[in-house]
Amino acid sequence: MSVSQNPGSSQQRHFILFLAFMAFAGIAQANDAVEKLLAQSEPPQGVVFEIVEADESALEDLLPQVRTAIKNIRARFPATEFAVVSHGREEFALQSQYQGEYAEIHQQVQSLVADDVLVHVCETHAGWYGVTAEDFPDYVNVAPTGPGQVSLYQELGYELIVIE
Repeated sequence: MSVSQNPGSSQQRHFILFLAFMAFAGIAQANDAVEKLLAQSEPPQGVVFEIVEADESALEDLLPQVRTAIKNIRARFPATEFAVVSHGREEFALQSQYQGEYAEIHQQVQSLVADDVLVHVCETHAGWYGVTAEDFPDYVNVAPTGPGQVSLYQELGYELIVIE
């Protein structure tokens, strides 16, 4: 007796494995950047974490990575300043109207802000979808552009760590 296989199931497994690999690669890349920074003899002026994702709920998984990186960097370089710039679809979870639906994300951002981490979203990207600066709570800074905000931090001497 032969077992028939759904023709799409092999492709689906490969796609899922590909996504898992990409997620692992993104975490590894961020971890490598943190390790490289920790190996420096001089502290960085600051660190800016850049997040650009297509998934509105991505911050739920990515903000704990940011929190861990900050903890590790602060242990080595206590005076380091930090910022997070979110300028993909994930920024929409930070709208005031989603404080209930994405309560964990909002709590994580509020915790970062309470620890002197500035959290920015991109007004230009939000505007493409009819979302205005007023649609975000006070603890989220709305930057004119996400890439521009990242560049400003880099001009101030901040190290860039891309979180994926």
